[in-house]
Amino acid sequence: MKAVIRTRSLPGLLLALLLAALTMASPAAADTGVSTIGQALRKGPVYVDPASSGLSSADALAQRIKKADKPVFIAVLPAGYPTANLFRDLRTATGITGLYAIRLGDRFDARADSSVLSNTAVRNLVGSVQGEDAKTQLADFTDRALASMGGSAPASWGGSSDGGGGVSGTALIVAGGVLVAGGAGAYTLVRRGRRRREEEQRAALDKLRVVVDEDITAFGEELDRLEFHPAEAGADDAMRADYERALDAYEQAKTYMAAATKPEDVRSVTQALEDGRFSLAQLAARREHRPLPERRAPCFFDPRHGPSVADATWTPPGGASREVPVCAADQARLADGRDPMIREVDTDYGRRPYWDAGPAYGPWAGGYFGGGLLPGLLVGTVLGSMMATPSYASDYGTGYGDFGTGGFDGGDVSGANFDPSDFGGDFGGGDFGGGGDGGGGGDFGGGF
Repeated sequence: MKAVIRTRSLPGLLLALLLAALTMASPAAADTGVSTIGQALRKGPVYVDPASSGLSSADALAQRIKKADKPVFIAVLPAGYPTANLFRDLRTATGITGLYAIRLGDRFDARADSSVLSNTAVRNLVGSVQGEDAKTQLADFTDRALASMGGSAPASWGGSSDGGGGVSGTALIVAGGVLVAGGAGAYTLVRRGRRRREEEQRAALDKLRVVVDEDITAFGEELDRLEFHPAEAGADDAMRADYERALDAYEQAKTYMAAATKPEDVRSVTQALEDGRFSLAQLAARREHRPLPERRAPCFFDPRHGPSVADATWTPPGGASREVPVCAADQARLADGRDPMIREVDTDYGRRPYWDAGPAYGPWAGGYFGGGLLPGLLVGTVLGSMMATPSYASDYGTGYGDFGTGGFDGGDVSGANFDPSDFGGDFGGGDFGGGGDGGGGGDFGGGF
């Protein structure tokens, strides 16, 4: 009887063993948990789920992100993947401050810690790539994000990419060392983060130095062309005072720049130049017996043009119209339907207007326009999106705070210590990240 029972149960036992083996062998079942995705992203910037349609350019995309040394995390998941609290749970599982983008079937959305990139900037970036195929969409999003975000790549990525979240020996050693070291490891990470911020400060200041030196030189040339002498006929005390203030501003700008050690120090340099140019405008009015000019912001398109004379309507490419202060020459160009003379600066992606050149130029522009005015002028631009958030002050400062004070920067290990509102809620109005039209429903753009 017992032998009969064993014989009859054998097929069921074999079936159970077969199902268990298939389950263990199925990569889709093993690799779809948020914890698994988080572990993979701690080892490399791109994760492609085995059950998704795949991404042929995953390796190249991962290498591009690593080369840029930015904390961009990309996951490609199948269309049916659960979306409830996906970003928040993934950020918790990964535990690293950064920008997280997910291609889910043919839909796409992203979230970021505000210390890395503002919600407004993320929303604009996502909207700009809707409707593209996976390869183009992820490449375009990554390139545009790398040009504007802050932070550095996490140390756990090591030096190579597997494109699909595979384990590297270096990453395992680093991760294991952190776990074993405990508190000592956390202290090491903090020290590494501080050194990284110092390196970022120096790199940003080097970029700014080129632009500020150009401004100082241009102002010095204006003084040389002035042809004014304090003892000339008709000169009075008011004229001499204007001239002296302009000369003092020139010397102050040079002194401040020579002493600058971090990006926000540049703000005092451009403030001095702005003061000097206004003094020259007053001097010119006195010499020509015109009414003294009112104190206005410099020309928005290039502060070297001097104080503005009016506000004009300007619409940036792909943006909304707004009123900006303009000099007389740019006012005439806009009235004639021509492009203004825009100040461009060098970036890793070629010459760009200063408002699209990244956060390093915030202190430079803030000194000319003041912290309260500039974000409003730059709504919808890369720099404006950054300056509109409190986290901007912790990166480059424009009167809102000091560089790198407190919090976690991009690439830092923060674990679950992050602002949940950056990764959930009604971001995008509840319909963001839908299908090819940028809309669509579900909770992909709401709770996702």
